[in-house]
Amino acid sequence: MKFISLQENLKKGLNIVGHATVKNVNLPILNNILIKVEKGNIELISTNLEIGVKHSLRGKIEKDGEFTVDSKLITDYVNLLSGGEKIELEEKNKELKIKAGNYKTSIKGEEAKDFPLIPTITEEFSYTLNINDFRKSLSQVVFSVSNSENRVELTGVLFTFGEKKLSLAATDSYRLAEKKVILKESLKKEEEVVIVPAKTIQELLRILNNFNFDEEVDSENDIKISISDNQILFTFDSVSLISRLINGRYPDYKQIIPSKSQTEALINKNEFIRAVKAVSLFSKSGINDITVVFLKNKISVSSFSGASGESQAEVLANIEGGENEITINYRYLLDGLNNIDDENVVVKVLNNNTPCLIKPEKEEDYLYIVMPIKQ
Repeated sequence: MKFISLQENLKKGLNIVGHATVKNVNLPILNNILIKVEKGNIELISTNLEIGVKHSLRGKIEKDGEFTVDSKLITDYVNLLSGGEKIELEEKNKELKIKAGNYKTSIKGEEAKDFPLIPTITEEFSYTLNINDFRKSLSQVVFSVSNSENRVELTGVLFTFGEKKLSLAATDSYRLAEKKVILKESLKKEEEVVIVPAKTIQELLRILNNFNFDEEVDSENDIKISISDNQILFTFDSVSLISRLINGRYPDYKQIIPSKSQTEALINKNEFIRAVKAVSLFSKSGINDITVVFLKNKISVSSFSGASGESQAEVLANIEGGENEITINYRYLLDGLNNIDDENVVVKVLNNNTPCLIKPEKEEDYLYIVMPIKQ
């Protein structure tokens, strides 16, 4: 194996695949990146057996072959080389020889035959989405997944593919986020439902942040999603990410979305956030409770702690319906507000025993629900 690549291209590629490696005592090769040169392609590949990442690297090929080296070691080394530098990589005598300007290095590695095979999924049936819309949509829901392994299905994001839209939902039983994003192309007519692990979503978002996609509508700014029995494949630009799916039955979350409300408030988002943050300093530790009272033309936010004191703030709002109040976890409330782009938010409440619904004023495809703290 022998090829030449620019430092910035190699650095970016190693950063894309490097996070999917894992230290494993029983299978130490999982800590390595596989460098594969075959059929005119240079690929960097990594896996932790749950997620596999492939990146097509640009470069000049001189000899086919494959080899694996320690992920952190090669990444740290390449990061220290000069930008714009041409780097020559050659596998010789079970070592990766690296030449760049005045720098010469040999990294010991392991033969590729011991590297786990990355599963393949046929892309015959796939869904196509605008990559910027999809990236934003994932960010708006993934924070709501559960961190507890007691209900493994809640540790993932529910993907529901319809004919024209993909619905994303996540809940930890205390709050719920749902976002709908338009499908540019769908080759399946029937609904398809899968649960994607939160770790996969977080890794996908991390990789996407390595790219600057044009806001213009262009096929180069698309992401393709393909699904098999227990795997999901995301393909975009030079990257393929494949992941296991979560087996399990996701709860029927639609049942907890309030269908009616007694009080509806239109509030400036930033003013609401500022009031919540100020008052939250005096909430009870571990409970994080604040009380939101809906009055005639304003809302009052307050909290009390025997240890630190009490605080109250008022924010002007357009209120429809009767006066009302609800006690909720301020952290969950802020999570939802911070993931809304609109200047104003709509808050709907039935009573202090039912969920509080929050959504953007102008966007119909996003909603967020916070369960009340029972007094």
